[in-house]
Amino acid sequence: MTFICPDKSCNRCPRLLEFRHGNELKYPSYYNGPVPSFGPLEAEVLIVGLAPGLNGANQTARPFTNDYAGDVLYPILKKYGLARGNYGKRKDDDFELLNVRVTNSVRCVPPQNKVTGDEVKNCGGYLIEEICAMPNLKVILTLGSVAHNAVLGVLGYKKASFKFAHNAVHLLNRHHLLMIDSYHTSRYNINTGVLTYDMFEDVIRNILEHLKKY
Repeated sequence: MTFICPDKSCNRCPRLLEFRHGNELKYPSYYNGPVPSFGPLEAEVLIVGLAPGLNGANQTARPFTNDYAGDVLYPILKKYGLARGNYGKRKDDDFELLNVRVTNSVRCVPPQNKVTGDEVKNCGGYLIEEICAMPNLKVILTLGSVAHNAVLGVLGYKKASFKFAHNAVHLLNRHHLLMIDSYHTSRYNINTGVLTYDMFEDVIRNILEHLKKY
């Protein structure tokens, strides 16, 4: 299955479209569109976040890039051999993901970093296409409960059967996949101690251990 990334003609979400048009006027140098995923489709791991940050991925056109969440995520991926190069907080740096692909539940930046259920559902078609287009996919890492529920929704699982919990491992039998949860690597979670660097490294080590078992 071929995955087609949404482009700036996407108009599935009226609220996000209106916000995008406003940002085009305020920030004409920004990308201001559905942010493409980052990393190879051949990867065994897919990381699913919430949505682009206004001055992060919405500016740079790469998930988590120039965003505090990426300052946490990308160096840790590199530390564990899942990336190489220099993370320079821009799309044209030489940073490269290895065996990992990164995307978001909602591809356009939302007002106040908050998405609606309808927006997650509208963008779900792109998420399921992407999952199906990854022939070697074994593990999906969901950053936060929105991503957790988005993945379950597009794959057709009952959300009540899979409770979100940090570093929890869920077996998605029908798809021969593992879904592993983590608190989002957001500034708020780090600053409040909801998530620490050590806690997130535990998640990455957990993923690598499970990949060895396949």
